[in-house]
Amino acid sequence: MIARRQLPPNESLLVIPLFSRHVALLDETEATLVAQYGPLAAKSADYEFSHTSFYAKDMGPELRKRILIFEQLRPADILPQVKRWTIRIEDVAAEPGRYPEKRPLNLDPGLLQLAKFVLATTKDRDHRIYLGDGIYAEVTLRFQGNQFEPWPWTYADYREEAIRNFLRDARNELHRRLVYNRSLGA
Repeated sequence: MIARRQLPPNESLLVIPLFSRHVALLDETEATLVAQYGPLAAKSADYEFSHTSFYAKDMGPELRKRILIFEQLRPADILPQVKRWTIRIEDVAAEPGRYPEKRPLNLDPGLLQLAKFVLATTKDRDHRIYLGDGIYAEVTLRFQGNQFEPWPWTYADYREEAIRNFLRDARNELHRRLVYNRSLGA
């Protein structure tokens, strides 16, 4: 039997988009996420999440979304663990009496890598890969021609140029860091 050298999982930036109609809940959740995963490398401005009515029944109207990108490099295999942890945060926010909505908070963790932006989900589809522990991965954007490009299944807000540019800038910083680390022999 030939021994194969096992390469470490791709170094990635942890990205956690969060949305709610309650800005104070977004702020509280951001603080919880920073306490768990460390300082932010980048944070988007809050934007109106009106791209679909899918969430209105459970989350209410006038949803706001922000995207957090964490500074520390992470291995790609962290995604199921992070998704499970964010589900627990959502469950706490949904405890009876805290907010009038059935689901006041949605967290969609993902990984930003040099070639792609991947999101975690609990829902299976034809273009998603099972990672284990009830978690699937979806390549939401691919990096091509110095920009992120959507797929047919890419969510509407990730198709917007401003969001793709925000992620591209973070990806370029990741590239710079990885090149620097390699130059140091790290």
